[in-house]
Amino acid sequence: MTWVLWPIEILYSMLWHAKSFLYATGVLTSHKIEATVIVVGNVVAGGGGKTPLTIALVHHLKQQGYKVGVVSRGFGRATSHIQSVSESSSPEQVGDEPLLIFEKCQVPVTVGAHRVAAAQQLLQEHPDVKVIVCDDGLQHGALARDIEICVMDAAGLGNGHLLPAGPLREPWPRKVDLLLHTQKRTLSEGYASTRQIIQAVNQQGQNLDLSQLAHQAVEVVCGIAKPQAFVDMLEQQQIRVERLSTLPDHDDFSEWRPLAPHLPLLCTEKDAVKLWTQQPQAWAVQLEFQPENNFWVDFDKLMKARHRYH
Repeated sequence: MTWVLWPIEILYSMLWHAKSFLYATGVLTSHKIEATVIVVGNVVAGGGGKTPLTIALVHHLKQQGYKVGVVSRGFGRATSHIQSVSESSSPEQVGDEPLLIFEKCQVPVTVGAHRVAAAQQLLQEHPDVKVIVCDDGLQHGALARDIEICVMDAAGLGNGHLLPAGPLREPWPRKVDLLLHTQKRTLSEGYASTRQIIQAVNQQGQNLDLSQLAHQAVEVVCGIAKPQAFVDMLEQQQIRVERLSTLPDHDDFSEWRPLAPHLPLLCTEKDAVKLWTQQPQAWAVQLEFQPENNFWVDFDKLMKARHRYH
């Protein structure tokens, strides 16, 4: 299939290089906003750990005393206009990942396909914000950025081909400020990270230590890009996944029903913001994601050198 799709890959490559040339020559303009912009993205299509890193970055920046906001496309939402996330927002209005970021980080979050306009609206509504983290925007050249962070999961570069013959959104290698492996390291360069699951939480805010489910059968439902990674983490905790439903990424769960209602139902935090409206008994498994210390050391150096808004 790689070679069958190779002619389309060549066309994709030509379009990508043409767009890059237009930005390099100033025909297309990257817009600078009045804040330090940190872009988190990947060069491979599909989920790679962008949202967990975005959450970790926001927490780290808040601890350093920065006023932070987040912009995101809001993939999977039913609306298309630029919208600020609030406590009354639904996943259908703003998307599941932006809503999760808002709930976990408690910072301003604005969604919109046009990242520049979304960032400008966020700054208008929250003029105290001086740092904006863009969740997924590595290929969105219209938004000028101060720091670029690329994430890469265990799939690595795949077969090394561009879409649709391979998984790459753009050619690799490409220059980024920081490269973070969010799962198993696949390249020698870049930083490592740790991922672990310890507890789950239900809609009422009650916590469940996952050790209590060791050697027990459970049902799992996933509406994420790569559900096997979640299943593997559960099985590493000695949890027996007896029933598994894998739905499309960002699925709204409106037509899904449990296959084994007598078993505990587990899902990811991203899925829970939608699933709880249908299945309030579900347990959302909390992911603790942490880049290695050297990543934070070098990130802080970049912020010190490039942050100019106070």
